[in-house]
Amino acid sequence: MPTPGSDTGSPERALERSLGVRALAASIVNVTVGGGIFIVPAIVATNLGAAAPLAYLVCAVAFGLIVACFAEAGSRIALTGGPYMYVERVFGPFVGYVSNVLLWMLSTIAHAAVASLFAQALNALVPGMGVGLARAAVIIGVFGLFAFINARGVRQGARVIEVATAAKLLPLLLFVGTGLFAMKASNLVWPAMPSVAAVGRTSIILVFAFSGIESALVPSGEVKEPSRTVPRAILLAMVLVTVLYIVVQVVAQGVLGAELPSHPDAPLATAATRVIGPAGGLILMVGAAVSMAGYLSGMMLAAPRSLYAFARDGYLPRALAKVDPRTHVPAAAIYAHATVVTLLGLSGTFEKLAVLSNISALLLYGLCSVAAFELRRRNVQEGGTPFRVPFGTVIPWLSVLVILFLLSNATAAELRAVGGTVAVAAVLYLFRRKGDAPA
Repeated sequence: MPTPGSDTGSPERALERSLGVRALAASIVNVTVGGGIFIVPAIVATNLGAAAPLAYLVCAVAFGLIVACFAEAGSRIALTGGPYMYVERVFGPFVGYVSNVLLWMLSTIAHAAVASLFAQALNALVPGMGVGLARAAVIIGVFGLFAFINARGVRQGARVIEVATAAKLLPLLLFVGTGLFAMKASNLVWPAMPSVAAVGRTSIILVFAFSGIESALVPSGEVKEPSRTVPRAILLAMVLVTVLYIVVQVVAQGVLGAELPSHPDAPLATAATRVIGPAGGLILMVGAAVSMAGYLSGMMLAAPRSLYAFARDGYLPRALAKVDPRTHVPAAAIYAHATVVTLLGLSGTFEKLAVLSNISALLLYGLCSVAAFELRRRNVQEGGTPFRVPFGTVIPWLSVLVILFLLSNATAAELRAVGGTVAVAAVLYLFRRKGDAPA
């Protein structure tokens, strides 16, 4: 069976490898630190109170193991598709296909959801911008703008991401820097040790605060020296994200204490108002809007490459795999994805699908963890001399165990919903295979 994207006529060869360590790390941070960090502290505090850092630590351990697997797998496979290609190479076309369905579904739901939240954030700053025709204009405008920027070339999209990443971190750093001096030690006291079940359920809610690496690695065909760039960018990005999340949670808890859960819409803005005054709240509200805009831009770089990879491998019309000879990007896939997320964002139906996201992400991470082990065992080296994770024969299985622990906290409804999605994907796969999908 030919390797997807490996033939001499593959559009993969027309892509430009322009993403270095800085750009890829910024992309990972940008996609991971979306708008959620501005509201998640209240959600976590509702479940665990001052013990909230426990859930972050569980997620940090889980994602430390997961990203180690991504780092090694990403250094061995250099094709566009990222996780899809790792899984496909080990488990074959069908499981690879299902993994890419989950990956694009995750990206699409999240992309549309954050666009809606972005409209709400603008509405808080400029009343009326998040309702009716104004809301529709915001969603259409933001997706149209970022699709246009990314269709001009991967370098342009990467520059926007780097600027957006810096812009979204500044208000969070300001919040931490000022809030550290306003914390009360009594607000950080744990009244009791939370149960394992409470920590586990809260951790699975936090999965999406940490997820994003799977989408950021999809444009692997446009990464320079992937064997070096991918592991370095992953390590840099995930250390920064983990430290930032824990510090933000602790500062918010230290400032607001027991009040934190009672401000679910804008906990950080409320805490900043308490510390700095109205200007502080406004800065954090603007920061939330900027953070969401940066996320929308980053996902417009990453998510369309899943469609491109599907089309490249024969599962979607070949036109979506066409690479523009001037800009060296899959412009048709970019505009197709922009159209889908715009319609989904306008309809609001993504909220009914959001239940699929957490479990789908964990299943994808589990498959990628096993794939990393098998890619090392087979000594696959397509991106140069690969990065070898210390204890690389053990870490993938520890990753799987942690993922199973998180999945054990899923509800039956969530598991049924994902199972139904996989079943529909399987039917579509079989239907396509009767046509002209690759063997």
